Amino acid sequence: LIVAKPLIAISQLRYADSLASYLKSQQIPVQVQHVPEDDQYVLVLENDADHVRALEICQAFIQAPNDPKYQQAAWQHSERTDVPVEQTQGNSMRRWLVSLRRAPVTGIILMLCTLIFGASLVGLFQPIAAALMIMPLGNLLQNHEWWRLLGPAFIHFSVLHFIFNLLWWSMLGSQVERKFGSSFIIILFVVTALVSNLAQLIVSGPNFGGLSGVVYGLVGFVWITGWLRPQWGLYLPKAIVGFMLVWLLLGFADVLWVNMANAAHTAGLISGCVMAWLLTLGSGKPTAP
Repeated sequence: LIVAKPLIAISQLRYADSLASYLKSQQIPVQVQHVPEDDQYVLVLENDADHVRALEICQAFIQAPNDPKYQQAAWQHSERTDVPVEQTQGNSMRRWLVSLRRAPVTGIILMLCTLIFGASLVGLFQPIAAALMIMPLGNLLQNHEWWRLLGPAFIHFSVLHFIFNLLWWSMLGSQVERKFGSSFIIILFVVTALVSNLAQLIVSGPNFGGLSGVVYGLVGFVWITGWLRPQWGLYLPKAIVGFMLVWLLLGFADVLWVNMANAAHTAGLISGCVMAWLLTLGSGKPTAP
């Protein structure tokens, strides 16, 4: 007898997928169903005869959701799954759009950067730069155009520069906003943009732009938060952290084909790490996942 039976509800999609993949690797067929009303993902057991064994696995998962065996099962399952490319792309796009709807501030900043970059491509870069580029602090003290302290974060100079920053912003920003709320992502954006832009201004002057300082702030925030409070569900693979740090070092080595805003990247990373540390410090002693 095949009976569809709810097994467990999980708030984070990546954890639901990891657990589902592990259960399937143990020959326990399940489905992951999204419940929009509760913003949760429910694992539905297809065969009631597997309930006891599946429940034991779920209890072990709750105790250690970041155990590498679950991620390994997810990778193996994705490699074995025979899904048409068009369907995979469609599902990815739908998930991305749903993610941004649940993270409106992340979506608004993404759209602002996209509109500004699009306007730059059709010949409006000069007036945009004149309105948004940062100025020396002496000038700002005279004209009080304080929005310029954030302005460089919205300006991008190339397609690669734009795509790289906005992909990271949409992925990490939406995670943080869903977890901590829109007000917090605004604070995180403002702090990391201010710190990174001021650092770059002091080191090299006002001719720079890009969301990279904020992106490195997000990397630092998610990295340290995932390390100190893994039970909160934020996570950045070590390989990604390593890639971003190597990219940062390559910028300092001056071996890349572009001039990197090294001070902005470093200051953004440090400010994100500090904000994560302060947040976890204020939350009290860690508890088991």
